[in-house]
Amino acid sequence: MKIVVIGGSGLVGSRLVALLNEAGHQALAASPRSGVNTVKGEGLTTALMNADAVVDVTNAPSWEPQAVLDFFRTSARNLGKAEVAAGVGHHVALSIVGTDRMPENAYFAAKVAQEEAIRAAGVPYTIVRATQFMEFIGGIADFSTESGTVRVGDGQFQPIAVDDIVAILSQVALAGPLNDTIDIAGPDRAPFAEIVARYLKSVGDARPVVTDSKARYYGGVVEELSLVPLGEARIGQIGLDQWLAQAKRG
Repeated sequence: MKIVVIGGSGLVGSRLVALLNEAGHQALAASPRSGVNTVKGEGLTTALMNADAVVDVTNAPSWEPQAVLDFFRTSARNLGKAEVAAGVGHHVALSIVGTDRMPENAYFAAKVAQEEAIRAAGVPYTIVRATQFMEFIGGIADFSTESGTVRVGDGQFQPIAVDDIVAILSQVALAGPLNDTIDIAGPDRAPFAEIVARYLKSVGDARPVVTDSKARYYGGVVEELSLVPLGEARIGQIGLDQWLAQAKRG
């Protein structure tokens, strides 16, 4: 199969391209670096020629509310039009678990707009909503630090490793479109503060972590189940302790 990975030079995309090529497929890494710009609509006709599937794992360069909304909405619309013209049979998009449950979070709201554009495009699709990446826990801690203390909401947290995300995206891309959304998550679910504290301890960071019901998650209010799957989900194989041990060795 020819599979075009939009955002193919990033953290998820580069690993997905490598995995698909190792499995004998023709995976193309498409990004502004390779002359493909979905916001401007540049390079899409050539990149999508004879493509069986497209996997969109792009990330917005700016999280400013209007900028991130414009990025995901415009990108999805341009990509959808190009896929229709090229006869692409399956559009796969990486989104976020709970993205429709935290409207005050501008990034989540923009992902909702992206999903709406995907459904309206007329291309058979599968939307894969992932929980927060284990690789981003350190950044989340930094963002949530106030006067030397990490303050996070009192909801549950169930992060997933990027390697698990990549493996599931590969399986989804090679299967038929569901015209639906699926949730994926890591195997460990615990209070937000507990997960962050485990990460910081593993890297020798002494910052205290406290639960604060008023703490915002990039602008959004964190309720008990805001960031975890509410129903059935595909669960990754890599637990947090395993990932932390791998990160130390790496």
